Amino acid sequence: MPSLLNPQITNLLIILGMMQVSKRVPFDDPNVLNSVRAIYVTSNIIIALVYFYVQSKINAKNDMTTLKYVEPAPMGSTEEPKLVTTTIKDYDLAQLKTAWRGQLTGVAMMAFMHLYMKYTNPLLIQSIIPVKSLFESNLVKIHLYGQPASGDLKRPFKAAAGLMGAMQGGATQSDKKAVEAAEKAGRGGAKEE
Repeated sequence: MPSLLNPQITNLLIILGMMQVSKRVPFDDPNVLNSVRAIYVTSNIIIALVYFYVQSKINAKNDMTTLKYVEPAPMGSTEEPKLVTTTIKDYDLAQLKTAWRGQLTGVAMMAFMHLYMKYTNPLLIQSIIPVKSLFESNLVKIHLYGQPASGDLKRPFKAAAGLMGAMQGGATQSDKKAVEAAEKAGRGGAKEE
């Protein structure tokens, strides 16, 4: 049975709650609309500042410890899983780059929905969910909160549960047996630059 503190469940509860709240918000009033826009912009500024801080912490730590893992083949692909050899620093920076890309995609979609299609209700939800997800992310837990990179925070990070994790082709493997098998098979192994 899933915990009530599960991020997917809390996100769903926030979305359902904010949908009810947004029905009562008078978006026709320009002052209210501009206030909601300001909240949305502020939430994205907070996210950007945290990402810049995390990047500075990653660069300051400069952890050049070698990290080897087997990346699963994309779903529906006939490719073999690929061995990846990188460093903790490079891995964290790649994860941060992916997070940036996701945030910028969300802002672009929200801009299209709000400016072109004139939707206002999603501004409220998108002011909360990305900030909540930011503070639940593994990089923030390690580099902002200072939690040790063990257990669920052990690199490589586990794939997201649910549909997105399944679409990526399964879990990343970092156990010695999987890495040695990939090395013997000659799949990948080149250090990422």
